[in-house]
Amino acid sequence: MSVDWDAIYEKLPTGKDQKDQRKEMFMMFDPNGNGILSLAECDKAMRDVICIDELFDAKPAIMRAWQIAKNCTKSKRPDGHGDDYIEFREFKFFLCALRQYFEYFVAFSRVDADDDRRINLEEFTASQELMEKWVGPIEDAEAEFGNIDLNEGGVVLFDEFCKWAITKALDLDDDDDAELGENTQEKMEKLGTD
Repeated sequence: MSVDWDAIYEKLPTGKDQKDQRKEMFMMFDPNGNGILSLAECDKAMRDVICIDELFDAKPAIMRAWQIAKNCTKSKRPDGHGDDYIEFREFKFFLCALRQYFEYFVAFSRVDADDDRRINLEEFTASQELMEKWVGPIEDAEAEFGNIDLNEGGVVLFDEFCKWAITKALDLDDDDDAELGENTQEKMEKLGTD
């Protein structure tokens, strides 16, 4: 999977000086204007607002980013619905998490040779050299696979791969290595490996 990382960053306003752009984008993500974003609204916005097909097709990355963002702060909404959705104050974190989980999705897809959205031991060992470029040395691929396969189902699912990728600080060699920022990285590590 080849990705235009510059286009991704251009479409995700995560900089300190881009708050106005984020507010505008949040309003476009929130067509009913209730001030909170559902997973369905975020998913639809990938196609209609951000307009990058690779992101729209990366449903597991969207879902993980949404889940982690909605849980990153406690809602102050009086109606009690904020904790189940993304509020504006969580939106920047959502965009940063989306970018990071999309990187994990791209890495996962490159290892998942048969595109069945799971990695078997054969695919994992065949991709060891490639993955070592992203995470450093893997001494025993079979043992590492077993450590990643948390539910012991014999395959590595995207969720399991993400937890491993976070602990290994996975970094693709063809992205632009933009920094998430210390606070965002710490939150992802705390929330993403629970």
